[in-house]
Amino acid sequence: MSLHDPHHYVRRVVLPSGKTIEVVYFEDQPQVAGTAPVAATPAPSHDESVSDLHVCGSCASTLVYPTEWEEAGVTHWEVTLRCPNCEWAGSGIFEQELVERFDEELDRGTEALVRDLKRLSHANMEDEIERFTTALAEGHIVPEDF
Repeated sequence: MSLHDPHHYVRRVVLPSGKTIEVVYFEDQPQVAGTAPVAATPAPSHDESVSDLHVCGSCASTLVYPTEWEEAGVTHWEVTLRCPNCEWAGSGIFEQELVERFDEELDRGTEALVRDLKRLSHANMEDEIERFTTALAEGHIVPEDF
């Protein structure tokens, strides 16, 4: 089954546990006796002028993040965005590929934040240890302090 098969659509979903699953959507399902036929959802109109969702159209900041999102058809997402730099907010319907690139950019940003947090925590801990050992060596900390 291909990702581009006109009768199937595969979407990867990351679960809270971190596991990734693939959900297969079937557009043309056979009709079961006694049920109404399932109508295919038409592709919604979408903004093709946007090339990167993480870049603000107002101030060009690369810090835009999603505040809400939901599926808007088989291969599109409606995403509400916010720029913390200029306080711009807006929403639109975007293709799956563009949203996936946005998600990858958000993951890179998260990884960078975690790296910075670890470095900052390490630097703060080194500073605290150095101040503690200096205070201990100079007699500012005595057994009665504990």
